[in-house]
Amino acid sequence: MDHGHTASNLVNLVAYQRGSVVSKTLIGKETGTVTLFAFDEGQGLNEHTTPFDAMVCVLDGVAEIAIAGNPVTVRQGEMLIMPADKPHALKAVRRFKMMLVMIKS
Repeated sequence: MDHGHTASNLVNLVAYQRGSVVSKTLIGKETGTVTLFAFDEGQGLNEHTTPFDAMVCVLDGVAEIAIAGNPVTVRQGEMLIMPADKPHALKAVRRFKMMLVMIKS
């Protein structure tokens, strides 16, 4: 996706959908990805592992992110690092949007 030299408002690039998780890939490379997500309240991702170090930046709302079973509340304007190969899960405490940056380890 080529945005040229135009600035974009990250929050507006992905929309909430009732009862759904919506995602939009901004950069997709073998070495890493940048993806925007919008989680409706109550939605989430079950515990899983990836071979990528991942940084979550919450752009709107409130998420609960568990890393190796330890839950952390992450709010708008906050970020959290999820280390590669450690199990993690996400849940929308309130509906939230996030930018996920994954870097291959």
